[in-house]
Amino acid sequence: MSGTGAFKIVEGVYWVGVKDWGRRLFDSLIPLPKGTSYNAYLVVGSEKVALIDTVNPGFEKALEDNVREVVEPGEIDYVVMNHAEPDHAGAIPHVLNTAPKAKLVTTSTGLRMAKIFYSVPAERVHVVRDGDKISLGSKTLRFIEAPMLHWPETMFTFLEEDKILFPCDFFGSHLAEGMFDDEVEDLIIHSQRYWAEIMMPFKASALRALEKISNLDIEIIAPSHGPIYKNPKKILTKYLEWAQGKTKEKASIIYASMWGYTEKIARLMENELIRLGIHTVVYDLAHADIGDMAKDLADSRAAILATPTVIGLAHPLATQATYLVKLLKPPVRYVGLVVLYAWGTNADKQLSDAFKELGVEIVDTVKINVTPTENDVKRVKELAAKIAQKIKEGGS
Repeated sequence: MSGTGAFKIVEGVYWVGVKDWGRRLFDSLIPLPKGTSYNAYLVVGSEKVALIDTVNPGFEKALEDNVREVVEPGEIDYVVMNHAEPDHAGAIPHVLNTAPKAKLVTTSTGLRMAKIFYSVPAERVHVVRDGDKISLGSKTLRFIEAPMLHWPETMFTFLEEDKILFPCDFFGSHLAEGMFDDEVEDLIIHSQRYWAEIMMPFKASALRALEKISNLDIEIIAPSHGPIYKNPKKILTKYLEWAQGKTKEKASIIYASMWGYTEKIARLMENELIRLGIHTVVYDLAHADIGDMAKDLADSRAAILATPTVIGLAHPLATQATYLVKLLKPPVRYVGLVVLYAWGTNADKQLSDAFKELGVEIVDTVKINVTPTENDVKRVKELAAKIAQKIKEGGS
Protein backbone atom coordinates (compact mmCIF):
# COMPACT_ATOMS: atom_id res chain seq x y z
CA MET A 1 0.00 0.00 0.00
CA SER A 2 1.39 3.37 -0.94
CA GLY A 3 0.66 6.92 -1.96
CA THR A 4 2.95 8.82 -4.31
CA GLY A 5 1.95 12.37 -3.46
CA ALA A 6 0.16 14.82 -5.75
CA PHE A 7 1.18 14.57 -9.40
CA LYS A 8 0.56 17.40 -11.87
CA ILE A 9 -1.14 16.31 -15.11
CA VAL A 10 -1.65 19.77 -16.65
CA GLU A 11 -1.80 23.22 -15.12
CA GLY A 12 -4.43 23.15 -12.36
CA VAL A 13 -5.16 19.41 -12.63
CA TYR A 14 -3.52 16.91 -10.27
CA TRP A 15 -3.61 13.19 -9.63
CA VAL A 16 -4.10 12.78 -5.87
CA GLY A 17 -4.97 9.10 -5.71
CA VAL A 18 -3.28 6.02 -4.24
CA LYS A 19 -1.42 3.07 -5.75
CA ASP A 20 -2.23 -0.20 -3.98
CA TRP A 21 0.64 -2.53 -4.89
CA GLY A 22 -0.38 -5.10 -2.28
CA ARG A 23 -3.96 -5.83 -3.33
CA ARG A 24 -4.24 -9.24 -4.95
CA LEU A 25 -8.00 -9.84 -5.22
CA PHE A 26 -10.97 -7.71 -6.27
CA ASP A 27 -14.61 -8.45 -5.50
CA SER A 28 -13.41 -11.67 -3.82
CA LEU A 29 -13.13 -13.02 -7.36
CA ILE A 30 -10.71 -11.23 -9.69
CA PRO A 31 -6.94 -11.77 -9.24
CA LEU A 32 -4.83 -8.60 -9.33
CA PRO A 33 -1.32 -9.78 -10.29
CA LYS A 34 -0.01 -6.20 -10.49
CA GLY A 35 -2.11 -4.54 -7.81
CA THR A 36 -4.33 -1.60 -8.72
CA SER A 37 -4.70 2.13 -8.24
CA TYR A 38 -7.52 4.29 -6.95
CA ASN A 39 -7.22 7.42 -9.03
CA ALA A 40 -8.65 10.68 -7.69
CA TYR A 41 -8.15 14.03 -9.39
CA LEU A 42 -8.04 17.58 -8.06
CA VAL A 43 -9.12 20.34 -10.44
CA VAL A 44 -8.17 23.86 -9.30
CA GLY A 45 -9.95 26.69 -11.11
CA SER A 46 -9.51 30.43 -10.64
CA GLU A 47 -12.57 30.56 -8.37
CA LYS A 48 -13.39 27.05 -7.14
CA VAL A 49 -11.86 23.63 -6.53
CA ALA A 50 -13.28 20.19 -7.37
CA LEU A 51 -12.17 16.72 -6.33
CA ILE A 52 -13.14 14.07 -8.89
CA ASP A 53 -13.65 10.66 -7.26
CA THR A 54 -11.96 9.51 -4.06
CA VAL A 55 -10.21 6.29 -2.97
CA ASN A 56 -10.79 2.87 -1.45
CA PRO A 57 -11.64 2.68 2.28
CA GLY A 58 -8.47 2.62 4.36
CA PHE A 59 -6.65 5.17 2.20
CA GLU A 60 -8.48 8.29 3.37
CA LYS A 61 -5.42 9.82 5.07
CA ALA A 62 -3.22 9.26 1.99
CA LEU A 63 -5.81 11.04 -0.16
CA GLU A 64 -6.00 13.92 2.32
CA ASP A 65 -2.21 14.25 2.44
CA ASN A 66 -2.03 14.33 -1.36
CA VAL A 67 -4.73 17.01 -1.56
CA ARG A 68 -2.87 19.11 1.04
CA GLU A 69 0.15 19.22 -1.27
CA VAL A 70 -1.98 21.37 -3.59
CA VAL A 71 -4.71 23.05 -1.49
CA GLU A 72 -6.14 22.78 1.99
CA PRO A 73 -9.10 20.33 2.03
CA GLY A 74 -11.34 23.13 3.32
CA GLU A 75 -10.92 24.87 -0.04
CA ILE A 76 -12.71 22.08 -1.92
CA ASP A 77 -16.08 23.25 -3.24
CA TYR A 78 -17.22 20.11 -5.05
CA VAL A 79 -16.62 16.37 -4.69
CA VAL A 80 -17.65 14.65 -7.92
CA MET A 81 -18.93 11.09 -7.48
CA ASN A 82 -18.76 9.58 -10.95
CA HIS A 83 -19.53 6.17 -9.46
CA ALA A 84 -20.70 5.08 -6.00
CA GLU A 85 -18.69 1.86 -5.64
CA PRO A 86 -16.51 2.00 -2.50
CA ASP A 87 -13.16 1.72 -4.31
CA HIS A 88 -13.91 5.17 -5.77
CA ALA A 89 -16.35 6.67 -3.30
CA GLY A 90 -15.35 5.06 0.00
CA ALA A 91 -13.51 8.16 1.22
CA ILE A 92 -16.46 10.52 0.61
CA PRO A 93 -17.47 10.74 4.32
CA HIS A 94 -13.89 11.61 5.27
CA VAL A 95 -13.56 14.20 2.50
CA LEU A 96 -16.88 15.86 3.35
CA ASN A 97 -15.80 16.06 6.99
CA THR A 98 -12.52 17.74 6.08
CA ALA A 99 -14.15 19.95 3.42
CA PRO A 100 -17.16 21.40 5.26
CA LYS A 101 -18.36 23.64 2.41
CA ALA A 102 -18.07 20.97 -0.29
CA LYS A 103 -21.12 19.66 -2.15
CA LEU A 104 -21.25 16.13 -3.50
CA VAL A 105 -21.96 16.17 -7.25
CA THR A 106 -23.77 13.16 -8.64
CA THR A 107 -26.80 11.98 -10.61
CA SER A 108 -30.26 11.53 -9.10
CA THR A 109 -29.58 7.80 -8.84
CA GLY A 110 -26.22 8.62 -7.28
CA LEU A 111 -28.04 10.70 -4.65
CA ARG A 112 -29.90 7.60 -3.48
CA MET A 113 -26.70 5.55 -3.41
CA ALA A 114 -24.79 8.26 -1.54
CA LYS A 115 -27.44 8.10 1.17
CA ILE A 116 -27.41 4.30 1.33
CA PHE A 117 -23.64 3.75 1.20
CA TYR A 118 -22.25 6.87 2.84
CA SER A 119 -25.12 8.54 4.75
CA VAL A 120 -24.63 11.79 2.85
CA PRO A 121 -27.47 14.23 3.70
CA ALA A 122 -29.49 15.49 0.74
CA GLU A 123 -28.64 19.12 1.51
CA ARG A 124 -24.98 18.39 0.77
CA VAL A 125 -25.69 16.92 -2.66
CA HIS A 126 -25.77 18.82 -5.95
CA VAL A 127 -27.67 16.68 -8.46
CA VAL A 128 -26.66 16.99 -12.12
CA ARG A 129 -28.23 15.69 -15.30
CA ASP A 130 -26.78 14.84 -18.69
CA GLY A 131 -25.04 17.89 -20.14
CA ASP A 132 -25.09 19.99 -16.97
CA LYS A 133 -22.01 22.08 -16.24
CA ILE A 134 -20.27 23.54 -13.20
CA SER A 135 -17.91 26.49 -13.54
CA LEU A 136 -14.77 26.62 -11.42
CA GLY A 137 -13.92 29.99 -12.92
CA SER A 138 -11.14 29.25 -15.39
CA LYS A 139 -12.22 25.62 -15.73
CA THR A 140 -15.58 24.07 -16.61
CA LEU A 141 -16.84 20.58 -15.73
CA ARG A 142 -19.46 18.99 -17.98
CA PHE A 143 -21.30 15.88 -16.83
CA ILE A 144 -22.27 12.97 -19.09
CA GLU A 145 -24.63 10.30 -17.79
CA ALA A 146 -23.33 6.81 -18.60
CA PRO A 147 -25.61 4.40 -16.73
CA MET A 148 -24.71 0.72 -16.35
CA LEU A 149 -20.99 1.21 -16.80
CA HIS A 150 -21.16 -0.68 -14.65
CA TRP A 151 -23.65 0.63 -12.05
CA PRO A 152 -26.83 2.62 -12.76
CA GLU A 153 -25.58 5.94 -11.33
CA THR A 154 -22.35 6.11 -13.35
CA MET A 155 -21.44 9.32 -15.11
CA PHE A 156 -18.38 10.80 -16.83
CA THR A 157 -16.90 14.23 -16.17
CA PHE A 158 -15.33 16.25 -18.98
CA LEU A 159 -13.02 19.16 -18.26
CA GLU A 160 -13.71 21.37 -21.25
CA GLU A 161 -10.73 23.73 -21.26
CA ASP A 162 -8.11 20.99 -20.85
CA LYS A 163 -10.05 18.39 -22.87
CA ILE A 164 -9.70 15.75 -20.16
CA LEU A 165 -12.28 12.98 -19.79
CA PHE A 166 -12.70 11.46 -16.30
CA PRO A 167 -14.72 8.27 -16.99
CA CYS A 168 -14.19 6.45 -13.67
CA ASP A 169 -14.15 2.67 -14.37
CA PHE A 170 -14.54 3.02 -18.15
CA PHE A 171 -11.15 2.71 -19.92
CA GLY A 172 -9.60 1.49 -16.66
CA SER A 173 -7.06 -1.22 -15.90
CA HIS A 174 -6.10 -2.93 -12.67
CA LEU A 175 -2.49 -1.80 -12.46
CA ALA A 176 -0.44 -0.06 -9.81
CA GLU A 177 2.32 0.37 -12.37
CA GLY A 178 2.77 3.55 -14.41
CA MET A 179 1.24 7.00 -14.27
CA PHE A 180 0.76 7.36 -18.05
CA ASP A 181 -0.10 4.93 -20.85
CA ASP A 182 3.30 5.13 -22.55
CA GLU A 183 4.98 3.83 -19.38
CA VAL A 184 3.31 0.38 -19.53
CA GLU A 185 4.31 -1.73 -22.53
CA ASP A 186 1.47 -4.28 -22.27
CA LEU A 187 -1.26 -1.85 -21.18
CA ILE A 188 -3.75 -2.93 -23.85
CA ILE A 189 -3.58 -6.52 -22.57
CA HIS A 190 -4.39 -5.32 -19.05
CA SER A 191 -7.11 -3.06 -20.43
CA GLN A 192 -8.70 -5.98 -22.30
CA ARG A 193 -8.57 -8.06 -19.15
CA TYR A 194 -10.29 -5.25 -17.23
CA TRP A 195 -12.88 -4.81 -19.99
CA ALA A 196 -13.69 -8.51 -19.89
CA GLU A 197 -14.00 -8.63 -16.10
CA ILE A 198 -16.03 -5.44 -15.60
CA MET A 199 -17.52 -3.98 -18.78
CA MET A 200 -18.13 -6.91 -21.15
CA PRO A 201 -21.62 -7.71 -19.77
CA PHE A 202 -22.62 -4.12 -20.59
CA LYS A 203 -21.65 -3.91 -24.26
CA ALA A 204 -24.85 -2.08 -25.28
CA SER A 205 -24.31 0.55 -22.58
CA ALA A 206 -20.69 0.89 -23.67
CA LEU A 207 -21.71 1.54 -27.27
CA ARG A 208 -24.15 4.23 -26.15
CA ALA A 209 -21.49 5.89 -24.03
CA LEU A 210 -18.92 5.77 -26.83
CA GLU A 211 -21.45 7.41 -29.14
CA LYS A 212 -22.10 10.13 -26.54
CA ILE A 213 -18.44 11.06 -26.28
CA SER A 214 -17.63 10.66 -29.98
CA ASN A 215 -18.06 14.38 -30.62
CA LEU A 216 -15.79 15.43 -27.76
CA ASP A 217 -12.27 16.63 -28.51
CA ILE A 218 -10.54 14.39 -25.96
CA GLU A 219 -6.82 14.87 -25.44
CA ILE A 220 -6.45 12.95 -22.16
CA ILE A 221 -8.46 10.10 -20.61
CA ALA A 222 -8.01 9.90 -16.85
CA PRO A 223 -9.73 6.73 -15.55
CA SER A 224 -10.07 5.78 -11.90
CA HIS A 225 -7.96 2.61 -12.18
CA GLY A 226 -4.64 2.30 -13.95
CA PRO A 227 -2.57 4.66 -16.10
CA ILE A 228 -3.78 7.93 -17.60
CA TYR A 229 -4.04 7.99 -21.41
CA LYS A 230 -2.13 10.84 -23.01
CA ASN A 231 -2.74 9.04 -26.31
CA PRO A 232 -6.45 8.18 -26.07
CA LYS A 233 -7.09 7.12 -29.67
CA LYS A 234 -5.74 3.60 -29.19
CA ILE A 235 -7.94 2.75 -26.20
CA LEU A 236 -10.97 4.43 -27.79
CA THR A 237 -10.49 2.25 -30.88
CA LYS A 238 -10.10 -0.92 -28.81
CA TYR A 239 -13.17 -0.17 -26.69
CA LEU A 240 -15.24 0.28 -29.83
CA GLU A 241 -14.04 -3.10 -31.13
CA TRP A 242 -14.77 -4.82 -27.83
CA ALA A 243 -18.17 -3.16 -27.42
CA GLN A 244 -19.09 -4.24 -30.95
CA GLY A 245 -18.18 -7.81 -30.00
CA LYS A 246 -15.50 -8.22 -32.65
CA THR A 247 -13.72 -11.56 -32.43
CA LYS A 248 -10.67 -13.26 -33.92
CA GLU A 249 -10.07 -16.65 -35.49
CA LYS A 250 -9.52 -17.89 -31.98
CA ALA A 251 -10.78 -20.63 -29.66
CA SER A 252 -10.60 -20.92 -25.88
CA ILE A 253 -10.36 -24.46 -24.51
CA ILE A 254 -11.49 -24.62 -20.89
CA TYR A 255 -11.31 -27.87 -18.96
CA ALA A 256 -11.34 -29.58 -15.58
CA SER A 257 -9.54 -32.88 -15.08
CA MET A 258 -9.40 -35.16 -12.06
CA TRP A 259 -7.12 -37.98 -13.20
CA GLY A 260 -5.64 -36.57 -16.39
CA TYR A 261 -8.05 -38.18 -18.88
CA THR A 262 -9.89 -34.95 -19.69
CA GLU A 263 -6.63 -33.04 -19.92
CA LYS A 264 -5.38 -35.43 -22.61
CA ILE A 265 -8.52 -34.80 -24.64
CA ALA A 266 -8.14 -31.02 -24.18
CA ARG A 267 -4.56 -31.23 -25.46
CA LEU A 268 -5.67 -33.33 -28.42
CA MET A 269 -8.25 -30.67 -29.25
CA GLU A 270 -5.63 -27.93 -28.85
CA ASN A 271 -3.18 -29.65 -31.21
CA GLU A 272 -5.86 -30.25 -33.81
CA LEU A 273 -7.12 -26.65 -33.76
CA ILE A 274 -3.58 -25.29 -34.04
CA ARG A 275 -2.95 -27.65 -36.98
CA LEU A 276 -6.07 -26.20 -38.61
CA GLY A 277 -4.76 -22.66 -38.25
CA ILE A 278 -6.82 -21.51 -35.26
CA HIS A 279 -5.29 -19.32 -32.54
CA THR A 280 -5.91 -21.45 -29.46
CA VAL A 281 -5.60 -20.80 -25.73
CA VAL A 282 -6.06 -23.42 -23.00
CA TYR A 283 -7.18 -23.04 -19.38
CA ASP A 284 -7.06 -25.71 -16.69
CA LEU A 285 -9.83 -24.59 -14.33
CA ALA A 286 -7.97 -25.92 -11.29
CA HIS A 287 -5.29 -23.26 -11.79
CA ALA A 288 -6.76 -20.71 -14.19
CA ASP A 289 -6.61 -16.97 -13.55
CA ILE A 290 -10.22 -15.88 -14.09
CA GLY A 291 -9.10 -12.49 -15.37
CA ASP A 292 -6.88 -14.01 -18.05
CA MET A 293 -9.60 -16.45 -19.05
CA ALA A 294 -12.14 -13.63 -19.35
CA LYS A 295 -9.64 -11.60 -21.42
CA ASP A 296 -9.29 -14.41 -23.94
CA LEU A 297 -13.01 -15.09 -24.10
CA ALA A 298 -13.48 -11.40 -24.98
CA ASP A 299 -12.15 -11.99 -28.51
CA SER A 300 -12.61 -15.74 -28.98
CA ARG A 301 -15.08 -16.81 -31.63
CA ALA A 302 -15.46 -20.28 -30.13
CA ALA A 303 -15.08 -22.05 -26.80
CA ILE A 304 -14.65 -25.72 -25.97
CA LEU A 305 -15.57 -26.92 -22.49
CA ALA A 306 -14.29 -30.33 -21.43
CA THR A 307 -15.28 -31.92 -18.13
CA PRO A 308 -15.25 -35.20 -16.24
CA THR A 309 -18.43 -36.40 -14.58
CA VAL A 310 -18.91 -36.06 -10.84
CA ILE A 311 -21.91 -37.92 -9.38
CA GLY A 312 -23.70 -37.81 -12.72
CA LEU A 313 -23.07 -34.11 -13.47
CA ALA A 314 -20.34 -31.81 -14.76
CA HIS A 315 -17.36 -31.15 -12.52
CA PRO A 316 -18.16 -28.18 -10.22
CA LEU A 317 -15.36 -26.13 -11.77
CA ALA A 318 -16.89 -26.63 -15.21
CA THR A 319 -20.29 -25.61 -13.83
CA GLN A 320 -18.71 -22.49 -12.34
CA ALA A 321 -17.05 -21.67 -15.67
CA THR A 322 -20.41 -21.97 -17.42
CA TYR A 323 -21.93 -19.59 -14.87
CA LEU A 324 -19.10 -17.08 -15.40
CA VAL A 325 -19.61 -17.19 -19.16
CA LYS A 326 -23.30 -16.54 -18.59
CA LEU A 327 -22.44 -13.65 -16.27
CA LEU A 328 -19.74 -12.01 -18.43
CA LYS A 329 -21.50 -12.49 -21.79
CA PRO A 330 -18.44 -12.80 -24.06
CA PRO A 331 -19.02 -12.62 -27.84
CA VAL A 332 -18.34 -16.36 -28.28
CA ARG A 333 -20.59 -17.71 -31.03
CA TYR A 334 -19.78 -21.42 -31.14
CA VAL A 335 -19.34 -23.96 -28.35
CA GLY A 336 -18.08 -27.53 -28.37
CA LEU A 337 -18.65 -29.84 -25.40
CA VAL A 338 -16.60 -32.86 -24.32
CA VAL A 339 -17.81 -35.03 -21.43
CA LEU A 340 -15.91 -37.93 -19.89
CA TYR A 341 -17.72 -40.43 -17.68
CA ALA A 342 -17.27 -43.83 -16.06
CA TRP A 343 -20.72 -45.39 -15.59
CA GLY A 344 -23.20 -42.68 -16.54
CA THR A 345 -23.63 -38.94 -17.00
CA ASN A 346 -26.12 -36.13 -17.41
CA ALA A 347 -23.34 -33.55 -17.77
CA ASP A 348 -23.87 -33.23 -21.52
CA LYS A 349 -27.53 -32.23 -21.09
CA GLN A 350 -26.70 -30.03 -18.11
CA LEU A 351 -24.09 -28.02 -20.04
CA SER A 352 -26.05 -28.03 -23.29
CA ASP A 353 -29.09 -26.52 -21.55
CA ALA A 354 -26.90 -23.88 -19.89
CA PHE A 355 -25.26 -22.78 -23.13
CA LYS A 356 -28.52 -22.74 -25.05
CA GLU A 357 -29.69 -20.04 -22.64
CA LEU A 358 -26.76 -17.91 -23.85
CA GLY A 359 -27.90 -18.08 -27.45
CA VAL A 360 -24.69 -19.67 -28.74
CA GLU A 361 -24.54 -22.47 -31.28
CA ILE A 362 -23.52 -25.81 -29.79
CA VAL A 363 -21.51 -27.33 -32.62
CA ASP A 364 -21.40 -30.85 -31.18
CA THR A 365 -20.97 -32.88 -28.00
CA VAL A 366 -18.50 -35.74 -27.64
CA LYS A 367 -19.02 -38.23 -24.79
CA ILE A 368 -16.13 -40.52 -23.89
CA ASN A 369 -16.19 -43.49 -21.53
CA VAL A 370 -12.96 -42.74 -19.61
CA THR A 371 -10.27 -43.94 -22.04
CA PRO A 372 -10.76 -42.73 -25.62
CA THR A 373 -11.07 -45.35 -28.32
CA GLU A 374 -9.86 -44.78 -31.86
CA ASN A 375 -13.39 -43.75 -32.74
CA ASP A 376 -13.47 -41.25 -29.84
CA VAL A 377 -10.21 -39.68 -31.04
CA LYS A 378 -11.72 -39.44 -34.52
CA ARG A 379 -14.82 -37.72 -33.12
CA VAL A 380 -12.71 -35.22 -31.16
CA LYS A 381 -10.79 -34.37 -34.32
CA GLU A 382 -14.05 -34.05 -36.24
CA LEU A 383 -15.34 -31.64 -33.57
CA ALA A 384 -12.15 -29.60 -33.92
CA ALA A 385 -12.61 -29.51 -37.70
CA LYS A 386 -16.23 -28.37 -37.38
CA ILE A 387 -15.28 -25.62 -34.93
CA ALA A 388 -12.37 -24.48 -37.10
CA GLN A 389 -14.69 -24.24 -40.10
CA LYS A 390 -17.27 -22.26 -38.09
CA ILE A 391 -14.57 -19.90 -36.86
CA LYS A 392 -13.20 -19.27 -40.33
CA GLU A 393 -16.62 -18.75 -41.87
CA GLY A 394 -17.95 -16.70 -38.96
CA GLY A 395 -16.35 -13.36 -39.83
CA SER A 396 -15.43 -10.83 -37.14
